[in-house]
Amino acid sequence: MTDNNETYDYDVVVVGGGAAGLSGALVLSRARRTVLVVDAGEPRNAPAAHAHNYLGREGVPPLELLADGRAEVAGYGGEVVTGTVASARRLDGPAGGFQVELADGTTYRARRLLVTTGLADELPDVPGLAERWGRDVLHCPYCHGWEVRDQPIGVLATGPLAVHQALMWRQLSQDVALFLHTAPEPTGEEYEQLAARGITVVDGEVEGLRIEDDRLTGVRLKGGAVIERRALVAAGRMVARSGVLDALGLETSELMMGGHSVGTHVPSEPGGATSVPGVFVAGNVTDPMATLIGSADAGVRAAAAINADLIGEDTRRAVEARRAREETGKGAR
Repeated sequence: MTDNNETYDYDVVVVGGGAAGLSGALVLSRARRTVLVVDAGEPRNAPAAHAHNYLGREGVPPLELLADGRAEVAGYGGEVVTGTVASARRLDGPAGGFQVELADGTTYRARRLLVTTGLADELPDVPGLAERWGRDVLHCPYCHGWEVRDQPIGVLATGPLAVHQALMWRQLSQDVALFLHTAPEPTGEEYEQLAARGITVVDGEVEGLRIEDDRLTGVRLKGGAVIERRALVAAGRMVARSGVLDALGLETSELMMGGHSVGTHVPSEPGGATSVPGVFVAGNVTDPMATLIGSADAGVRAAAAINADLIGEDTRRAVEARRAREETGKGAR
């Protein structure tokens, strides 16, 4: 519980109320910190019917998980508001801290910021693909693979890691087709790997999807040919939602995988500390590869780091106040 709340509305404002943000808010609330979570209610996994690999909540609908998390945070005194943080700035003066402004003009002051705004998936420009995202257009075999096991799966090649994707999804089905689309031609060694695993290679660009009864049934190539598929794997570029951090001087870095850029992220130290003192990050905004449970864990660790940082500040102020009282007492004698 802060002993210096005359300047601030909250000890911590959490920007983003997904698994990372709510987990962090829960830890901080239980540590008796005053916490506000600002969330727009648009999680990345909202299109998916179920979330997976979250021990104890396997298969839970994503929005149900977040609703339960909000209730748990509120149960310990944390607050959650629906809104979008439009900007953030550092407060002037020796006390420091931050002010965040919501899109509706509401402002809040906090001693620390925890930013868990996640990422945006920039999807390949194929008609109809975005509308199926998270349903039968997929990206992560660990998140969705079991649900399409043994079905005809297509992999849309848009970059140099497409062969790696195809080999991963081959673990889940014997019927995998790699659509070369706009990706570089596989090497001789990669063609050999694909052949050895029985993965079909389809030349030509993909023009669209065939949807019947609200289900993907095929992938249509330029020229009109349709290849029967029940799921399509598409790798989007993962871009950190870092707009609120721009004015604070935090820049994104390229996220590299296998020597190739697959998106951007906000660099951070273990525990989520950034290069701007008092600003912490957790979840996909800093670790785009984190799964749901990994993001939740990152939120917990960031919250512990923030609380330790605040304890240090509270202690320094208490020591300074004690010394000032002692000096005043000496002068009065």
